[in-house]
Amino acid sequence: MQSMNSDWTERLAIVEDMVRSISQQTDPQALVRTYGEKLQQLSPVERRISLSRRGLQAPFIRITRSTTWEEEIDPWAQVHLLPLIQSGLLEQLGYSNRTTIIDDLQLSPDDPAFEYFDGFRSLLAIPMYDDGESLNTVVLLQKKPYAFERNNVPDLVWRTNLFGRATSTLVLKRQLEEAYRELDRELKTVARLQRSLLPAKIPVVPRMDLTAYYQPASRAGGDYYDFFELPDERWGIFIADVSGHGTAAAVMMAVTHCIANTYPGPASSPSKLLKYLNQHLTIQYSSRIETFVTAFYAVYDSRSRKLVYASAGHNPPRLKRCESGLVMPLDKVNGLPLGVLEEADFAEASFFLQFGDQIVFYTDGITETHNPAGEQFGERRIEEVLAHCGMDSEELMQTLVSTVNKFGAEIPPHDDRTIVVLRAT
Repeated sequence: MQSMNSDWTERLAIVEDMVRSISQQTDPQALVRTYGEKLQQLSPVERRISLSRRGLQAPFIRITRSTTWEEEIDPWAQVHLLPLIQSGLLEQLGYSNRTTIIDDLQLSPDDPAFEYFDGFRSLLAIPMYDDGESLNTVVLLQKKPYAFERNNVPDLVWRTNLFGRATSTLVLKRQLEEAYRELDRELKTVARLQRSLLPAKIPVVPRMDLTAYYQPASRAGGDYYDFFELPDERWGIFIADVSGHGTAAAVMMAVTHCIANTYPGPASSPSKLLKYLNQHLTIQYSSRIETFVTAFYAVYDSRSRKLVYASAGHNPPRLKRCESGLVMPLDKVNGLPLGVLEEADFAEASFFLQFGDQIVFYTDGITETHNPAGEQFGERRIEEVLAHCGMDSEELMQTLVSTVNKFGAEIPPHDDRTIVVLRAT
């Protein structure tokens, strides 16, 4: 009784050590190696061969592992080094789709895989199923005949197949990780290209203090801002938001940038620039890919401080009259988003800035930031930040960004966030 108890505890210790080691593996090759070593302690066999017919058709079969090999081959990374066998016993075992037991193996030396079977009398071939087909097979060999107990075979079959599923899962995990790394490399490239389309530096504009902030929700986003130097000491200030997020929005953002920068002549009229953008986006792009762009374009005359603007469905910027303390939206005119209707027109409105006035242009990633309770940041909180008239544009922008982040509990944004701050000096 003590001997049986000792045998039971020893086997349990091996099993626990095996599953503990397997749980720590992240490399399929290391996983198979660990499992084979521990299994050999539990159920010793004199030779083990692994077969695969993935990507093959009869009569071809590939040997993926053999305990006769002096050097280990990684069947996932070194397929070209694996022996390819045509016909013979291995091919029969690999395509049989069932468990095979041979108690007294007699094989002709002409068999293509004779060297693997020479000297062995007992054979057990265990199919490993994937989508109902035995795409892989494990062949166990013993030198004496009738070496495999029938009562042990069912346990070996289900145990081998469970391990095969675990290995397949780890292989898939590794493939997914590599695919993600490749995708991430591509998205980083897209992000670098997109950021190169944004202004490299903030322009120095007479009688104006200007700054900008841009944070995409993912590697690349659909928000866009730009500045255009115009004749007669005028400057164009442009902000836009492509519907959607990620790479698709980034592509449309690049298209919008390209069209805006190919406008014939100076973009001195906000309404004409928006109409030009709308016609090109509608005809060539948005009607086919079901997207649209909101945009706001203002032209500032630094000599007179006059600001003329037009809007295409964009969030109205907030103007703070620091002399009077009045806060108002720039919403006297508004039109349809770009890319919705080819014949759309856009009206203009204008006013004169006063010394110390502040304007915050923004995209809806700012106002639609949610706090943990589900409440949106909204326009009112932008206006509360604008209450501080003593700050320059950079300080105002940093205060607004900090307030939004704090409101959103520092959770990464679900939408792109862009801010352009103007202060009349």
